[in-house]
Amino acid sequence: MTSTQLQSARRLACAAVLSSFTIPLSLDAQVQPEGAPQAQQPADPWQRALRDVARLDSEGRSADARAAFQRMIDTAKTPAARAAAQRRMAMSYGFGGDCANAVRYEEMVIAYWKTREREEPQDAFYQQGEMANEAARVCIDAGDLDTAERYYRLGSELGLKEPAPKTHPKSLWDYRLHHALARLAARRGNAVLAKQHVDAARLALDSDTAMARQQERFFPYLTGYVALYTNDLKTAETELTKAIALRGNDRDPFMHVLLATTYERLGQQDRANALYQKAYDLATGHNPPAAFSRPFARKKLGTTAGKS
Repeated sequence: MTSTQLQSARRLACAAVLSSFTIPLSLDAQVQPEGAPQAQQPADPWQRALRDVARLDSEGRSADARAAFQRMIDTAKTPAARAAAQRRMAMSYGFGGDCANAVRYEEMVIAYWKTREREEPQDAFYQQGEMANEAARVCIDAGDLDTAERYYRLGSELGLKEPAPKTHPKSLWDYRLHHALARLAARRGNAVLAKQHVDAARLALDSDTAMARQQERFFPYLTGYVALYTNDLKTAETELTKAIALRGNDRDPFMHVLLATTYERLGQQDRANALYQKAYDLATGHNPPAAFSRPFARKKLGTTAGKS
């Protein structure tokens, strides 16, 4: 197939997807935790269309994805449907490591949830916090640590505004914030501050056993991350191996990237490449772990990406 024919085929495929974008649907308010695998294919046509376009990002065709998402934003029939497309657009920029534009679109989603505070007070404030955290996650992975810190702190601030009866406890937001601040301190080379936040995250877990049942699995990911970025490679190997062995984490491409990076720095390139391949294969979602891991693993593997 010639280049012209290939481009024409892509345009036709994109048009076929866009033809279903006039069907409205409310935004799916349930957000997966950081690193959680994506849900199964949604039954709703609007959500299916969002998922179909999101696959373009996984294929490295983010320019096409953004054009399609913008069409969805422009033709959305409800504010909720528009917010769903804006969130997807934010993550599309995440695939390109574009912190500023990811933040810009996540801010639009936050603005939508502000309009829902009266009708859905518990969910509205939680979602505002989640969207700020999602922007922060794109930014820390992109290396914009100051913006990441600002939005992690904003996420905690917004989430804590949830009125009683709270469906998301203060301990959860405390844990998430210390988890983030520990990673940021490690990225900045401040091992002492990173340890202080790791200890505070541990304390938050220990203070709320109900919350800990859902969040405990992210703790060895934290200790492994901090060890990697403070150059304690043997501890990083131990903790990240432990993290990936936990149910749920075994499907997280980002944790596989972290362990692969650890092996690469230890001079074990074959083991690193196997994990980069696993990360690439797992990164089929449209969330922060996939947005970083898919392009990163593709670069590490070069022309072998996606080949078993």
